[in-house]
Amino acid sequence: MGEQQTEAVVLYEAVDGVATVTMSRPEYHNAQNSQMTYALDAALKRASDDDEVKVIVLRGAGKHFSAGHDIGTPGRDINKTFDRASLWYDHVGKPGGEFLYVREQEVYLGMCRRWRDLPKPTIAMVHGACVAGGLMLAWVCDLIIASDDAFFSDPVVRMGIPGVEYFAHPYELNPRIAKEFLFLGERMSAERAYQMGMVNRVVPREELEKETYGIASRIGKMPRMGLALTKQAVNHSEELMGKRSAMDAAFGWHHFAHVHNELISGDKLGGFDAKAMAQSQRSKEDEAK
Repeated sequence: MGEQQTEAVVLYEAVDGVATVTMSRPEYHNAQNSQMTYALDAALKRASDDDEVKVIVLRGAGKHFSAGHDIGTPGRDINKTFDRASLWYDHVGKPGGEFLYVREQEVYLGMCRRWRDLPKPTIAMVHGACVAGGLMLAWVCDLIIASDDAFFSDPVVRMGIPGVEYFAHPYELNPRIAKEFLFLGERMSAERAYQMGMVNRVVPREELEKETYGIASRIGKMPRMGLALTKQAVNHSEELMGKRSAMDAAFGWHHFAHVHNELISGDKLGGFDAKAMAQSQRSKEDEAK
């Protein structure tokens, strides 16, 4: 079992109607263990419950927004029981594919859907890496404001897995671009993500905070109920386009891949650890140095 981090892994602040939720594992580039996931859930619920809060900004401390799910830090807590947010039962001690399937129904697919449906506008303020599980956090937000040094990627096809659990790729990107994004597993720059419609704004790093909070402030002048209903209407339109059922199917294939990997290699992640996945993300420019 991993070591539980004693200091706060998620920070919360609310000022002038804007709540800021900050992922705070900068030494691990905000890799998301279960401790962080449940802390994010608590912070987002706190913001939702606060009538003074109109808009929520999600950001990451340190050099990166989020390097993804925790697959190798000392704080990895995949075998730990938490007080769950859904009615799914505890995954700990379950045999075979049930272990991961149950866990990820709760902490990955379930949590992301829960956060997407939060009735207040959410803004992801993205800088540096937004990789795999980091994408899931950005994608559940209503807007994404990125710095010009940000990059996005989902490299898990290298593990033999068809994308992250919250499979929004064909809805965030044109389907052909989504295939390129997944087949290559390479970094997509903030500028290209903007061109593809995945990102709302791209600004210089030094202007990211000002731009994000400026937009949050302007949104906050709108009536709360109007914002909630508008968000509900757009999200419902996505559901009519098949988003939820498509994601359910992809989640099943994702877990077939985990079991397949374990049967043929003895490892659910196809032999990749955090270091190997980070190495796979090195750009052509990095390799030339």
